[in-house]
Amino acid sequence: MKYLAPLKKADMPIPWRLRDLIGPSFIILGVGLGSGELILWPYLSANFGMGIIWAAVLGITFQFFINMEIERYTLINGESIFVGLTRKYGKLIPFWFIFSTLVPWAWPGIAAASGTVFAHALGIKYSGVIGAVLLITMGILYGFGKFVYKTQEQIQKLIILIGVPFVFLITLFLAKPVHWQGLIKGLVGAGEGFWFLPAGLPLATFLGALAYAGAGGNLNLAQSLYVKEKGYGMGKFSGKISSFFNPIKEKVELTGTTFEPNAENVKKFKVWWRRINIEHAIVFWLTGAFTMILLSILAYSTVFGNPKVETSINFVILESKAIAEQTIPFIGKFFLVMAGVMLFGTQFSVLGSNSRISSENLVLTNPEKFKINNLSKYFYIFLWIQILAGVLIFALGFAEPLALVVTGAVLNAFSMFIYTGLILYMNKTSLAVQMRPSIIRTLIVGIAFIFYGSFSLFTIWQRLFS
Repeated sequence: MKYLAPLKKADMPIPWRLRDLIGPSFIILGVGLGSGELILWPYLSANFGMGIIWAAVLGITFQFFINMEIERYTLINGESIFVGLTRKYGKLIPFWFIFSTLVPWAWPGIAAASGTVFAHALGIKYSGVIGAVLLITMGILYGFGKFVYKTQEQIQKLIILIGVPFVFLITLFLAKPVHWQGLIKGLVGAGEGFWFLPAGLPLATFLGALAYAGAGGNLNLAQSLYVKEKGYGMGKFSGKISSFFNPIKEKVELTGTTFEPNAENVKKFKVWWRRINIEHAIVFWLTGAFTMILLSILAYSTVFGNPKVETSINFVILESKAIAEQTIPFIGKFFLVMAGVMLFGTQFSVLGSNSRISSENLVLTNPEKFKINNLSKYFYIFLWIQILAGVLIFALGFAEPLALVVTGAVLNAFSMFIYTGLILYMNKTSLAVQMRPSIIRTLIVGIAFIFYGSFSLFTIWQRLFS
């Protein structure tokens, strides 16, 4: 694109140690914890058993490979995936990403779910007011800390490092051998009286769960922004946006810096590539799949077959009661509190990721009018637009958590279908030959593209004409 400056040139920086790379994947994992991990997959397992858990592992595996293609572009070119897609496909791309980010996530279903479990833990009646208060609290939190990225990373690390071990211990205590046997069978698609998909499975909910087996929707694309601001590879030269109350003068670059594909630079790239794959595999894929499986087994072992399990977040409350009965009341209550905190953290990162995506794409619509130096201001404008939209939705009476989550998830799955194909083609045609996706990665991401597209189009068709 003519209005985007060409990529500058520099040498690829020396690769970091693996432990120094850890960070960005915690944010994207935290985004998924409250949607797929805590709500949709445990809900499906509570209703249909462990025979569908294969799809959770498949979904997060797809997202791992998609995320790495997103990281690949930024590692090499030091600019966000949105800048790359705009270079490749034109000026309409930023408008699409603003729309497809804000609309699906405008429904504050995760905040509603967090408010529901917090209200029950406190023994008070839930209303949309609680969800609205949580959204406003999230907005205030984003005003502190030095950098927006660092605030998200620290909060998600804390939640995950406390929440995941607790879920692991409580699941080990409550799950019986028969439940673990159900898991083993479910990983190959064998359910109780069905293979792969049970009769009566709501397709929209299943598609939403697939999209949220990880982060989901455009939130995966935010990984590009986080690895850039962390300083992976050529992202070292791009800068990062500061917090509202702690403004730090740091130059932020819209367009990136790449390197000549000589032997030394390519060698450094391969080391970077190997290490960031390990980081994302451990933090995002392994921890995410582990958590989804544990929470699904917990739901299966406590409330499966319970006639009171409905299409709402109430199944989490039923879980807490079952846990309290089989242990002590405090453990059941603590489970609710941790569920509320995990959901809060997810909505918190969703707001931040959406605002970061939208502000970058706003600049891309017209870099002369919307200056990259004002990126921090645009971030907070989009942040509070989302919060106020959520408050309005609660005020209008849309307070049912699961319905809101499923609505957003179907829209996000369709968005994933679109950008997966765009990114794969861009990386296969725009990057130097030595650094393009391998045949195996191309095949896996291509299958994900077809998979998301088929389910999305079928679900939309079903909703329009059934």
